[in-house]
Amino acid sequence: MNATIAKLALQALLGRRRFFLLLAFPVLLIGLVALVTALVDGEAAYEILPGLGYPLVLPLVAILAASSVLGPEVDDGSIVYLLSKPVNRYAVAASKWVVALAATLAAGALPVLVAALVTGDSTRAGALFLGAAVAGTAYSALFLAISAVTRHAVIASLMFVLIWESLLGNLFTGIAWLSIGQWGLRVGHAVSDELPDPANLPYAVIASAVVTVVGVWFAGDRLRSFSVKGDD
Repeated sequence: MNATIAKLALQALLGRRRFFLLLAFPVLLIGLVALVTALVDGEAAYEILPGLGYPLVLPLVAILAASSVLGPEVDDGSIVYLLSKPVNRYAVAASKWVVALAATLAAGALPVLVAALVTGDSTRAGALFLGAAVAGTAYSALFLAISAVTRHAVIASLMFVLIWESLLGNLFTGIAWLSIGQWGLRVGHAVSDELPDPANLPYAVIASAVVTVVGVWFAGDRLRSFSVKGDD
């Protein structure tokens, strides 16, 4: 972890247009849930969260956060100048991941909690927040790794979320064992059994941790190759 790198990553995140999208998603989610709660009831409004807020808004926020802290530097080649400094490459990756994670939790997981609380069930809200925090942690690491590999990180990450996590995940139950979002739901199920129980709890925790560690490590390893080759 390098405080200077983290500060630069935060400035990059806050100084780009993507930051406004980052804010728009949670605002729209909370507003929609509040509107449905007022017009119908809390139960109807809650259905928005596992159907839209958790599986779509959360990963989209993680994509925007991870791609903003690293992707632009890869795109314009300035990553080479950053890596010319005597800073451990894995520390660079870890610092950027911490910033991406903080943004994901603040603009992705926390709004899910607030929206769930609006529906009136605090236990269910806490469970969904725990699941969102676990999934957001793994998502941010995975999307950071993707940002270190390709200039088209946003497109590649979106394809992963829309095709693997959403489309195939809804068609084949076995994909729950290889789905970050489903792992988070399983952890949340430990707090409230109203959430789905798609996989084994120890497996979900270990798999989420492995994806997080490997994702950050891979991003650092990729950055190390940048410094050697001097290319993107």
